[in-house]
Amino acid sequence: MNYAIVLRLLSYILYCEAALLLLPAMASLIYGEWMVLGVFLFTAALSAVAGALLHRIKPKSQIFYMREGFATTALCWLLISVVGAVPFVLTGSIPNPVDAMFETVSGFTTTGASILPAVEDLPRGILFWRSFTHWIGGMGVLVFLLSLLPLTGGSHVNLMKAESPGPQVDKLVPKVQSTAKILYGIYFGLTVIEFVFLLFGGMPVFESLLTSFGTAGTGGFGFRNDSFASMSPYVQWVVTIFMILFGVNFNAYFLLLMRRFRRAAASEEVRAYFVIIGVAVVIITANIYSMYNGLGEALRHAAFQVGSIITTTGFSSCDFDLWPTLSKEILVMLMFVGACAGSTGGGMKVSRLLLMGKTVGKELKQALHPQVVAPVRMDGKVVNHETIRATNVYVAAYIFIFAASFFLISLDDFDMVTNFTAIAATLNNIGPGLAQVGPMMNFGSYSNPAKLVMIFDMLAGRLEIFPMLVFFMPDTWRRF
Repeated sequence: MNYAIVLRLLSYILYCEAALLLLPAMASLIYGEWMVLGVFLFTAALSAVAGALLHRIKPKSQIFYMREGFATTALCWLLISVVGAVPFVLTGSIPNPVDAMFETVSGFTTTGASILPAVEDLPRGILFWRSFTHWIGGMGVLVFLLSLLPLTGGSHVNLMKAESPGPQVDKLVPKVQSTAKILYGIYFGLTVIEFVFLLFGGMPVFESLLTSFGTAGTGGFGFRNDSFASMSPYVQWVVTIFMILFGVNFNAYFLLLMRRFRRAAASEEVRAYFVIIGVAVVIITANIYSMYNGLGEALRHAAFQVGSIITTTGFSSCDFDLWPTLSKEILVMLMFVGACAGSTGGGMKVSRLLLMGKTVGKELKQALHPQVVAPVRMDGKVVNHETIRATNVYVAAYIFIFAASFFLISLDDFDMVTNFTAIAATLNNIGPGLAQVGPMMNFGSYSNPAKLVMIFDMLAGRLEIFPMLVFFMPDTWRRF
């Protein structure tokens, strides 16, 4: 393990967080929240000083590999969450450190699960920071770092692979830094476009910003206690469309920008993603039609919730826990499907499910015809064995973590639906579950040990499991 280069990268992360904390400080200044302003400035100074101390460590070698990539990624997300929790504690918004850590991790991992029973009375600076953590974590803090710093030496794609969602990460252009800039350019551009559309709908600037942050990061923290239930149909449709757009693989947007329309349209994952959304919306609309005043209203709520759940955003336009069983079961299934790889969404990812389905088909074909060579193909290309193996290992680790977490939080003696959907919502970075953790409820009733389990799950889900598991392996920390 090259400890020096890991600590050097962590120093850059602390510098970045110090700078980002100045934005909620500005919001506090605008709204005259002087105590909250002081807290954000103090936290920013603390982060900058810690970064300066770590920066004094000089690495002898600039090279880092997957070991350093995984370790840096896990440490980075833990560190920014600890620092990010400080304003919640010091302002008294969330005095319990475990609760503050839960809320912050939920923000950075774009989960949107909250321990707060009400949010409308929170200071504006705190509301801004809650939603801004979604935007920071949506594309990834290390991807943001790579877009800014011209790091030299080593395979920097290892950092992007360790943090970016999906079974594989490709460089869009030869240089990793250029790839990171392109990704953040697309991310920023879509965020601004949504912000403008929300302003046209009459939403105030502050609320439009927070909504755009949450939608872009597919997060889910709201600034109203009923999430989006009291919003206008126009706003709900805008948010629905952009939630779905942010769940698309960003490589497809890059191809569209490069005018490679056929190649973008040929993506099996993106096509499957939209087919799943379409089928789910049609079935749920038919199932809940009698509960609403006409087809239009039923379609709007169905589309909003399907978009919110499959992209793991977690906003709600109604209390879908009151929907018929069929509709709730579809939503729970969508929690596990998730969005596309290379998007800001969570879940298992559509591409993994496609790979697993194609692998099963291949095995069945070879069981009937042992001599037949039937390679697994995606987008017309043969998928190598390493990718299939990694997908199978990911699913095995996912099931193990889900089962262990489900067992551990059951010690709090909540009902099975609550516990099952609580783990599904946190491990898949969804936000709300059903029953006691439904869209109009919160996670505050769980004990501190259960919340720590779910904090791990949120981090594991956002970081594709392996960085968090590798973090606990002794071999990771051995010097070379």
